Amino acid sequence: MKYTKYILFGLSLSLFVSCKDAKESNEPETVEVETANDITQDESKKPTIGEVAFNDPNMAVVFREYIAMKDAMVATNAAQTAAQGSRLMTAFANMGVDDSAMKAAQNVMEAGHMDKQREAFVELTAIVEEMLEGEVASGTIYKQYCPMAFNNTGASWLSASSDIMNPYFGDKMLRCGRIEGKIE
Repeated sequence: MKYTKYILFGLSLSLFVSCKDAKESNEPETVEVETANDITQDESKKPTIGEVAFNDPNMAVVFREYIAMKDAMVATNAAQTAAQGSRLMTAFANMGVDDSAMKAAQNVMEAGHMDKQREAFVELTAIVEEMLEGEVASGTIYKQYCPMAFNNTGASWLSASSDIMNPYFGDKMLRCGRIEGKIE
């Protein structure tokens, strides 16, 4: 009887310990996965966005945030567009850009309504385009143009892809536009 108590105690203890270990091993494991739009950098590569490599890693961040803003406009998501405006302002601050770039991103962020955000995006695009000159180490950035934007006055945007995804009309006229130029 004395040994039975010890055996039961030992089995209970081993069961308790093994259950505790099982709980700990069932916790989810965090794994980072890199996507095509992520910025990559190692000693042998320039910072990249998709197929485009940049001379300056800060410019890669600016372009990534600009593209994310454009994509939010394509999805006609005013809240996400405003959030991207804030991220773009941070990227601009890290580059030490002039006040006009900061103000253009702030205008998109604070516009509130998607139509006003799209109007502010025109000026922001021109500023980012100018910043990109001489910063592309390899690959192509496409300057795309929609002639019907803003009552047929037209407007441009930048893309890492040759596919037309119109930020000025979103899903209303998603494929309206053409490639107007390239930054290489």
